[in-house]
Amino acid sequence: MGPNRWLMRRARNFLAALVNGGITLTILLIAPLGLAAVMINTILVMAGTFLGEEITDFFVGILRKSIAGEIAPDNPHTSITRYRDRE
Repeated sequence: MGPNRWLMRRARNFLAALVNGGITLTILLIAPLGLAAVMINTILVMAGTFLGEEITDFFVGILRKSIAGEIAPDNPHTSITRYRDRE
């Protein structure tokens, strides 16, 4: 995996964490809580979202590698690929 894909995945996960943190911050600022509770909860939601996205990316990567051999045909010149475009 190239550095561009790695950077894009991290940026996507970070953006998801920021969006969830922003929504949580907005909701918690409406509630009558102390500022420390609001900040701690927002940071925990952001960290949880980021870690959840990272773990999901990790398992999806493992699953993609494990099924890559099942998707590709053993013989690339089967009757389907040989005659598919001649109809």
